[in-house]
Amino acid sequence: MSRIGKAPIAITAGVTITVSADNVVTVKGPKGELQQAVDRDIIIEQEDGQLLVKRPSDQKRHKALHGLYRSLLNNMVVGVTEGYTIRQELVGVGYRATNTGNTLDLVLGYSHHYVFELPQEIKVTTTADKGKNPTIILESNDKQLIGQVAAKIRSLRTPEPYKGKGIKFVGEVLRRKAGKSASKK
Repeated sequence: MSRIGKAPIAITAGVTITVSADNVVTVKGPKGELQQAVDRDIIIEQEDGQLLVKRPSDQKRHKALHGLYRSLLNNMVVGVTEGYTIRQELVGVGYRATNTGNTLDLVLGYSHHYVFELPQEIKVTTTADKGKNPTIILESNDKQLIGQVAAKIRSLRTPEPYKGKGIKFVGEVLRRKAGKSASKK
């Protein structure tokens, strides 16, 4: 059996899970509501405050879907209870980030600004403390959506390996290169 798929999902207090007849799982909690359509072959059961994901056979396709849907449902339960936060920092001279509502305005060393309209499900805040790099903080209950938006923001100016300039995740370790002067000695 799949090691991930056979692990039960703990349902915390305040979370309600409903499974419709066409296998659409709805998870409601204090931080919102999420829905996920599950393959019709996968069986979802609730027992003793736990959610169990089962597969009908040992076919390769069923094994793959078993672990996938268990992970997606667990991410939904965690999202509606705790939520997800991603922090990104802008490293570079003159790099700035400001927001008005769900609109993110980025100055990344190009001749123009990047104005980025974020989905309604994501809450964005920006900080610019003196002596520190500007920071973008994204918060949401949908792990997949917040990861996709963070990757899109990072792709506007990926960190380069020589000076490390660009948009990087807080705590991310970049592989650095020595440059031209290192080879002359």
